[in-house]
Amino acid sequence: MGCNLFKFCSGLRVLGYFMILLVAAIVAMSYYAVVVITWGPRLLLGGSDSALSLSIVLVFHILLVLLMWSYFRVVFEDPGSVPENWKPLEENLEGGAGSSLANDYVAPGTSDSIWPSGEIFERPPTVGYCSRCQNGKPPRCHHCSICQRCVLKMDHHCIWVVNCVGAHNYKFFLLFLFYTFLETTLDCIVLLPKFINFFSEAKNGSVSPGNLAATFLAFVLNLAFALSLLGFIIMNTSLLLSNTTSVEVHERKKGVRWKYDLGRKRNFEQVFGTKKALWFFPLISKEDFDSIPALKGLDFPMRSDVEG
Repeated sequence: MGCNLFKFCSGLRVLGYFMILLVAAIVAMSYYAVVVITWGPRLLLGGSDSALSLSIVLVFHILLVLLMWSYFRVVFEDPGSVPENWKPLEENLEGGAGSSLANDYVAPGTSDSIWPSGEIFERPPTVGYCSRCQNGKPPRCHHCSICQRCVLKMDHHCIWVVNCVGAHNYKFFLLFLFYTFLETTLDCIVLLPKFINFFSEAKNGSVSPGNLAATFLAFVLNLAFALSLLGFIIMNTSLLLSNTTSVEVHERKKGVRWKYDLGRKRNFEQVFGTKKALWFFPLISKEDFDSIPALKGLDFPMRSDVEG
């Protein structure tokens, strides 16, 4: 009997739920090692020890809140679905007359930060069709074999969040990487003295074996995640600033400027919006969502001076 690879791929979603439990376990272990065992008790010592402990515990909790907020936004936010019977805007207007290009946007109060005069952008001329979804495919849209649907501006399917990363949750995914890296780096730094004294404390029996094991394991896990996340952050920053998804890396022609590359600042704004006050939070303002077509995932400005 033949094996249906697409059903096998969709079954991989089950693995994602175990990854969520793993994330929760690592967070709980780190919390126990940093706050409960190491720095929490030092809050009662007074003087400079208490001030340092308070600073560490406070920063730890702030990063933890931002990390988990971003994580849950990635998990529960729809990455972007293609509307049923979707067609390009031009086909929905009679003869295309009077249509305005939705990608020529200018957010209120930010006219100096969008398109400079003299640069021309155009809508991609063709769209695809997904035979599995039986629906049109907007530009930069791809079918996910695990989710069994098309995802707008699909970057990749992430088993850590049991969800695809696409137009509507890409910012939240990047913030999740960023705050997880900061949190794990902080954990490594504040647990380093305990890790260095691990063998001497184990030999003297000054700390319970359970607490020693928890501290040692938390340090090793956080160090491993911090080092691996550093590589992911460098890679995703490069993709963000060139307005490229992980899928599109293979579509780009070497030595030729990418057709969606509008300059670093505008590439950044197409994911994080123009509201600077919200850049570090997993939020998108309604004003940005309504005025920046790329955030909707159906229409994207494209350079007219570069071949598709």
